[in-house]
Amino acid sequence: MKILISNDDGYQAPGILALADALSAIAEITVVAPDSNRSGSSNSLTLDRPLWVERAGNGFYYLNGTPSDCVHVALTGLLPERPDLIVSGINQGQNMGDDTLYSGTVAAATEGFLFGIPAIAFSQLHKGWEHLDSAARIAREIVERQFEELAKPYLLNVNIPNLPYAELKPCVATRLGKRHTSEPVYKMRDPHGKDIYWIGPAGAVKDAGDGTDFHATAQGHVSITPLQIDLTHTAQLANLKKALA
Repeated sequence: MKILISNDDGYQAPGILALADALSAIAEITVVAPDSNRSGSSNSLTLDRPLWVERAGNGFYYLNGTPSDCVHVALTGLLPERPDLIVSGINQGQNMGDDTLYSGTVAAATEGFLFGIPAIAFSQLHKGWEHLDSAARIAREIVERQFEELAKPYLLNVNIPNLPYAELKPCVATRLGKRHTSEPVYKMRDPHGKDIYWIGPAGAVKDAGDGTDFHATAQGHVSITPLQIDLTHTAQLANLKKALA
């Protein structure tokens, strides 16, 4: 199996190092990741400047762009042949519910999915990398399953509690939960007296009911959510057609 690995925390992040180490035992891996932290970059591509690619001493490729840039450049200009799977992560912090819209981790996997390649995004529930070895072991086990029952390409979003391996409960299939609207921005002043703003925290959990990713991980389960990209509001099509008639 040939696997392309990326992330949004940067090529030196502990999460991608652990993921690459875990998957190198079962596959031929190539790592192409951002040169620095690009969390929250979503599915953005860099179109206003050129991108350069460098290679680190450990063989990882890194570039001055977003997670989507990394996978796009890898698939269209860097790799000699198409990989069998795209894997993103392991992210430092959860990507559940509405977080998936902003996540660079999920975006890297999504870019591969858009090219018709199965893709999986991995995140730990909390920041700090606690029990990262456990998360890497789970990631390897999930990749090894190969999910032949799923239509290809598939796009899976995996969130792993920060627990020792022996304490993790089985993987469960989940839907995305929901958050309340985001907290207000932090308004400050720079040394020159100009107003500046920091984006505030994500909103509190609104829907963490049974079957959601929030509920599953709170119980100690590994959450796996199948994602899709079609944004068409199908239920509104009929109303829109009436409005335009």
